[in-house]
Amino acid sequence: MKNKIVFFFVMLLLISACNSTEKEKPSNKAEAIDKGIGPIKNVELGKIDPALVKKGEETFVAKCSACHKINKRFVGPALKGVTERRSPEWIMNMILNPDQMVKEDPTAKKLLMEYLTQMANQNLTKDEARSILEYFRTQTENK
Repeated sequence: MKNKIVFFFVMLLLISACNSTEKEKPSNKAEAIDKGIGPIKNVELGKIDPALVKKGEETFVAKCSACHKINKRFVGPALKGVTERRSPEWIMNMILNPDQMVKEDPTAKKLLMEYLTQMANQNLTKDEARSILEYFRTQTENK
């Protein structure tokens, strides 16, 4: 009986995730400035650095592309425009601290419920996470 109940709830979650057509956007200003939970408290963005973008793309392909695609939903969400939906700090904290983020951050919790897969901790450095953020910035601005 317990297995049937678990199966029912898993199926209900899958159906609701498949029926979701709303794009991920912050629902209020508090979410729009959410910095997430982790070591990154402030990120200063300037002009896009092409060398950092190149490094970020290489790191993304090597460490992230098994679960994320830029232009389509896959195991995890599509990442085109993520810098419009999330703060730079939130993005870097999710990359660096996914375990704590899905336990404590409301947005990360919602993503876990929608995708039913926790983001793997790739043990990236702050510099690697920053380069991925820089790559994501180009994926937003080059629409």
